[in-house]
Amino acid sequence: MTGSTARLGVDIGGTFTDLALAAGGRLHTLKVLTTPDFPERAVLDGLTAILAAAGLGLGEVGSIIHGTTLATNALIERKGATTALLTTAGFRDSVEIGTESRFEQYDIFLDKPAPLVPRRLRLPVEERIGAAGQVLLSLDRAAVEALLPLLEAERVESVAIGFLHSFANPAHEIAARDILARQRPDLPITLSSEVSPEMREYERFSTACANAYVQPRIASYLGRLERALAERGFSGPLYLMLSGGGITTVETAARFPIRLVESGPAGGAIFAARVAAGAGLDQVLSLDMGGTTAKICLIDDGRPQTSRSFEVARLHRFLKGSGLPIRIPVIEMVEIGAGGGSIARVDTMSRITVGPESAGSVPGPASYGKGGEATVTDADLVLGRIDAAAFSGGRLPLDTEAAVAALTSAVATPLGLSPAQAAFGVAEIVDENMANAARVHAIESGKTLGARTLIAFGGAAPLHAARIAVKLDIDRVIVPPHAGVGSAVGFLQAPVAYEVVRSRYQRLATLDVAGVDRMLAEMAAEAHAIVERGAPGSARSETRLAYMRYVGQGHEIAVTLPGGRLGGDLAQAIRAAFERTYLALYRRAMPRMEIEILSWAATVSAALDWTAPLPLLAAADGGGEERRRAVFDSDGGTFADIAVYRRERLPEGATIAGPAVIGEDETSTLVAAGFAATIDGAGNILLTRHRSTGDSA
Repeated sequence: MTGSTARLGVDIGGTFTDLALAAGGRLHTLKVLTTPDFPERAVLDGLTAILAAAGLGLGEVGSIIHGTTLATNALIERKGATTALLTTAGFRDSVEIGTESRFEQYDIFLDKPAPLVPRRLRLPVEERIGAAGQVLLSLDRAAVEALLPLLEAERVESVAIGFLHSFANPAHEIAARDILARQRPDLPITLSSEVSPEMREYERFSTACANAYVQPRIASYLGRLERALAERGFSGPLYLMLSGGGITTVETAARFPIRLVESGPAGGAIFAARVAAGAGLDQVLSLDMGGTTAKICLIDDGRPQTSRSFEVARLHRFLKGSGLPIRIPVIEMVEIGAGGGSIARVDTMSRITVGPESAGSVPGPASYGKGGEATVTDADLVLGRIDAAAFSGGRLPLDTEAAVAALTSAVATPLGLSPAQAAFGVAEIVDENMANAARVHAIESGKTLGARTLIAFGGAAPLHAARIAVKLDIDRVIVPPHAGVGSAVGFLQAPVAYEVVRSRYQRLATLDVAGVDRMLAEMAAEAHAIVERGAPGSARSETRLAYMRYVGQGHEIAVTLPGGRLGGDLAQAIRAAFERTYLALYRRAMPRMEIEILSWAATVSAALDWTAPLPLLAAADGGGEERRRAVFDSDGGTFADIAVYRRERLPEGATIAGPAVIGEDETSTLVAAGFAATIDGAGNILLTRHRSTGDSA
C-alpha cells in the first residue's frame, strides 16, 4: 500500500456508478450514469469529478476497492464467451439434467434454465476418478489433444474442465489443462476442482462453466481499468469486492470472476451490518434499492446471513431451482427486478406490472429525456417525492412532462386513471413486490420480520422504505448517512479476505483427525497466500467451518470448528458444536443419530485500518424547513403541500413529523404520514411508526 490514507470505493450498477472517497477526515460521494458498453468510462469520469471536489490527484489515493455487476449481467443476458466443457465420458449432459427436480411441480410448460455451454461443445473424455480419489481409468491424453482442432473450428474463447470426483483428486483436470495450455497458452481454462472443489457434480460443473463463461470479459475489463488508472497516475492497489463479503486482488478476481457475481450487493450488506452494529441492533432487514434491482438481506448480531450457493438468471423470480446454480461463498440475499429504472406496464389482464426489465442508464427512465419507458423513478417524480431539479445533486435534472406522458400512455390510459393515480399504482406494486420478496426470504430462512429494524439505502430505497415497513409490520426504519451510495461505502469497510472450501467425507465416529488437520492447514495456507498478496504483513484472523448433517439427511449446516490444530477428544467437541447449531436452527437434536461431515472451509481475513469508522456527515447548521412541495397523498387521493428539508442542515436530535421529505444529493427520504423522523447521534434518519387502530398494509 502507498503512504496515502485516502481510499476510494466504486460500485458499478445497472443504472448508476457510485463512488465514495474517504480522505482527510471527510467522505465525498458521487453518482454518475453507468456506461454499459465501456463500464470503465463511467468509473474514470466519476473519479475525475470526485477527486476535483476533494482537491486531490489520483496519485494521492492509496487504494481503490471496486465492485461490479458485469459478471452478473453477462450471465443474465447470455453475453459471455463461447465456452466449451471437457467432462468425463457419459456425463456431458449433467449440466442439463441437473438434479431432475421441478421448481414448479404441476406446470406442464415448465422451462428450465438452458446450460451456458451448448451440447455440441460439451466434450466427453475417457477418464474416471473414484469417490475416494483413486484412479479407476487413466486420462486419455490423446483424446484431449485431439479436441484442439474442434476448439479452433468452433472459435472457443474459454474452456471449463469438470471431471467426476475431481474434488477428491484433481490430477486428471490438471493434466488436461496442461495439454491444452501447451498448444493454446492464451486460452482461459477453468478447473472445477479449483473454482468449486466440492461434491455434487451438477453444481460444481455449473459453477465451472459460469466462471469460464464470464472470465474473458471480466479479465479484459479489469486489464483496461488497471491500465487506465496507471496512465492517470494511480500507483496503489486495486481491490475487487467478493460475493462473500471480503475483498481480493485483481489477479485473483480475474482468475475466479464468478466470485464477483454478487459483489455490489455484498458491499451493501456490509454497509448495513456496520450501521446495525453502530446502532446496537441485533436483528435487521436491509433493503438496497438502486436503479435496476432491489436486494434484501437478513442481518443478525451484526453479521449478514451467508451461504455457499445461490442462483443467477432465475426464470421465475421467487422460485428456487429456476436459475443456474453457483456454488461459491456468498452473502445470502434475495434480489428482484424492482429498482428505480424498473419498467411499468399493464398486462393482458389489466394489471399493473413492474419489472423485472429495467430501462438501465441508456435510455433510462422517461424523465431522463432520452426516450425511455415509464418506470418507478417516473412514478416517484409524478407523485412529487423527487425534486426534478435536484435529482442526483442537480447533475441530472428530470423532465416531469416526459414522465407524465410515459405513465399516461403505459398505465393511466389503459386503466382509465389519472397520471397521479397511475403513478401511485406503480409505486404500490413495486412496494408490494419488495415486501413479498422479504416475506418469502424470511420464511425460507426460518425467521420473522416484525421485530426487526429496516435499514434502507441505495438511491431509491429511502423513498419506499416507510410503506414497505408498514406492509411488513415493522415499526423502525433507519436511513444511514450516504445511503444513496451505500454499497460503495460498504466497500471501504470490507476486509481483505478469502475462503477456501473442500469436500472430504467423514463420519464423526471414525474421524481421521490427522488427515483433516493436514487438509485444513493446506486450505488455510492457500487462503493466507491470497490475502498476503492483497494485504502484505497484515494481522489476520482465521475461521474454520465444517458442513455437517445427520446420516440420511439431504442438506448440511455450517458448524464453527475450534481454533488451532485439531486433537484430543475432537469428535465430542464437534458433536457438541453441531448439536448447539442444530438446536438453534430446528429447536431439537437427535443425540443417538450418527453424524457425517461433507465439506470443510477455512477463511482468512486481514484486519486493516480501513475498517475504522468512516467520517460522518458535516456538522449541521441547525436550519429548519427549506420549502414546501406538492406530494400525492394516497389516503386522500389528492396532492398536499408538505415540508421539504435538506438532510445536511438537520442537527442531531431534530424531529420531523410526517408527511415530509428529507432531501440530499444522492437520494431523498419520504417521511410518510404516521411516521416521525429523528436525527440520531450517528447522523442516521430514524423513522418511527406511530400505530393507530386499524393500521394495515
